Formats: sequence, C-alpha cells, structure tokens
Amino acid sequence: MKLPIFIADAFTARAFCGNPAAVCLLENELEEDMHQKIAREMNLSETAFIRKLHPTDNFAQSSCFGLRWFTPASEVPLCGHATLASAAVLFYKIKNVNSTLTFVTLSGELRARQAEDGIVLDLPLYPVYPQDFLEVEDLIKTAIGNTLVQDICYSPDTRKLLLRLSDTYNRSFLENLKVNMENLLQVENTGKVKGLILTLKGEPGGQSQSFDFYSRYFAPWVGVAEDPVTGSAHAVLSSYWSQQLGKKEMHAFQCSQRGGELGISLRPDGRVDIRGGAAVVLEGTLTA
Repeated sequence: MKLPIFIADAFTARAFCGNPAAVCLLENELEEDMHQKIAREMNLSETAFIRKLHPTDNFAQSSCFGLRWFTPASEVPLCGHATLASAAVLFYKIKNVNSTLTFVTLSGELRARQAEDGIVLDLPLYPVYPQDFLEVEDLIKTAIGNTLVQDICYSPDTRKLLLRLSDTYNRSFLENLKVNMENLLQVENTGKVKGLILTLKGEPGGQSQSFDFYSRYFAPWVGVAEDPVTGSAHAVLSSYWSQQLGKKEMHAFQCSQRGGELGISLRPDGRVDIRGGAAVVLEGTLTA
C-alpha cells in the first residue's frame, strides 16, 4: 500500500502555527480499520481521508469528494481545520482546477472555496441553549477551578459545552489559564459532553489587531487534550457571539500555544462561512 499523504497547518498563513492535520488521498477503497491505524500513526489531532466518489473521478479535475476525519482515538462527525487542510492540499498541491470543492461527510455536504486571503469553509451553524450550572458544576470545577464563569451554554448537535469567562478577564488570562484535563473523563462520562469551549469577549485592538472574541477548545473525550484551532467549535461560537454582539461578521482568535485566526460570516441560509489560511508543510508517501 502506498498512499500520498500531506500535513497542512490550517487557520494560519505561516508554517508551524495554526492547527496541523494530516491529509490522505485515497485512489482506492481503504480497509475500514486502516483509517484508524493511520490516524493513530500520524498522531495529530485529526487525519483526513479524501476519497473519490466515482471510479472516473480524479483529484485534479473533479469538484466533489468524500471526506472523513479521525482523531488518534476515533472517527468524528465534523472537523473544520482538517477540511481546510484537505482543500488546501487539493487547491495548492494537486492544483485542482475548480474554485469550489464539495465534500460529502457525516455532517452533510461541506463546501470550500478559494478566496484572495485564504479558503472559505461553508459549515453548519449550531445553536446553543442555556445550560443549568448545577448539572455541569463538577466538570467546570475540575477543569478551571474557581475561575469566574459569566455564561454557560450547550450545543446538543455537537455535544459541546461553552463556558464564557467573566468579562473582567483579558486575553492574557485565557492564554495562561491552566486547564485540568486529567480527571474530566471520570467527572463527565455520560456522553453528554464531547468538547469543552472556553471563550472570552474580545478587547478593542488599539495598536494591535482587534478580535471580537477569543477561545480555547478541549476534547479529551475524543483523544484530543487541547486542539490548537477548531473550525467545528467556531460553528458553535459563531452562533453564540453573533447573538451576544449583534454582529454577522466577526474576527476570532483561538488562544492556544500555536494560535490561529478565523474570519466569520453568518450566511442568510442559516449556515456560517469560516475563513482561514493554510500552509502545506509536509508531503510524502505512506507505505505499509
């Protein structure tokens, strides 16, 4: 078996920032268990597998492909950064001739289109609902101790819990906050929560670039302690902050160690466009 494989850093214009994903191009069907084995071997938060939908398709000419995402532990229903990485490989390395690509996924059809300043993903927009504090008190206390929480919401579609930290905190506080992942799987083992979003209202930029909101994202339930930049979390965050700020166009920053920027635009059709750059940093052949 020889498979073309790439690593691309998503939601950044610079190599070694943003969120890395492995991207595998499948000329033929892959044995089911091999997807997980390869993802475990790559040991990145996500490995994406792009497959042809018809035998006559080819990666340079066709505009519609199948796409699946695997963490080292399991398959996931949606991954924004690995979708961006997949589109970057097809556009920048394979030189796909189309301006828009469609991916058939577990979350329906997702589109990625080339833009002047990166790639735009058309993703579902997931609503959030108020979450009772007492139900998730143990999880919150385990993760962030006595950090002040201003608002708690839940996204049932994605099973993500969103914690808005107090407006009294700034970006530096969120960046340096020590989040305890170790006992979360014991504290929350019902299956209700699969991801934890910490978010903070943005600050006026002054001399530096201003952002509408900041976030960090943790998903030990699917084998990812902290994810550097997360498209699927922003499909939830966009819904929340659009309501809070009364804005349809937003600029977001995910405050992980690697960091990443996302441009957000709520669409009239109830979905969300999330824009980001990507840098392909590795290409090679997987042999087994």
